[in-house]
Amino acid sequence: MSAVIPVSADWLTLREPADAAARSLPLARRAASLVPAPAIVHDLGSGTGSMMRWLAPLLPPPQTWVLHDWNPSLLARAAATPPPGVDAVRTRVGHLEHLDRADIAGAHLVVTSALLDVLSSDEVEAIVDACVAVGAPALFALSVDGVVTFDPVDPGDVVLAAAFNDHQRRLAGGRRLLGPEAATLAAELFRSAGWTVETDASPWRLGSDHGPLIAEWLDGWLAAAVEERPALTEWAREYAQVRSSQVAAGRLRVEVQHRDLLAWPS
Repeated sequence: MSAVIPVSADWLTLREPADAAARSLPLARRAASLVPAPAIVHDLGSGTGSMMRWLAPLLPPPQTWVLHDWNPSLLARAAATPPPGVDAVRTRVGHLEHLDRADIAGAHLVVTSALLDVLSSDEVEAIVDACVAVGAPALFALSVDGVVTFDPVDPGDVVLAAAFNDHQRRLAGGRRLLGPEAATLAAELFRSAGWTVETDASPWRLGSDHGPLIAEWLDGWLAAAVEERPALTEWAREYAQVRSSQVAAGRLRVEVQHRDLLAWPS
């Protein structure tokens, strides 16, 4: 990405179990049926390798994974302990705004997780064009779709969610991020290329067993909403106090909607 959005290894570790529970197994199994053995998988924005750890057991062995990320320390961590079935891991440090067919040449499958919504339309188009050019099926997981529900409900939910979604669509380093529209655009681009596209819901369903994750996610969600609309600062502070007490008591449930997408040549 041309303007990097920093992500910490601690955050990726904290969210990994929720991501694994949310991703679409039907789409992953369908993807597995489309790849040969041995398989070469390119993972864009791989972070610490959570997508590899989740998907590798579902794909035919042996596998070679090529991990792409701008952060070399995250890549080193991901490559250090490949899961069973993965015979080789290669890493590529770099940004994704200029991705082309040469970057994923030889791929049998291209995957991402929690990436598309922090890209611009040009960047998503480049990724789709590269997949189409090499004929590699694409499994893009966990793109936010803008819907968050809380139990119990609070009057601030709708207002803060709208501010957060606007923040997801912000200008960042001259790039207009796609936010909740990312998965829809990717699906349209693949269909325009004549590919078959399937999508599936992949929600985070967080409850009393996810207190630390809810607390961390909520901090970031509110910070983004207030950054987008500073007038909400005082309301967000009061909201955070209420929600924090509910998290501490194990009474808050949160559902964060995502969309997974699988596309392949028709």
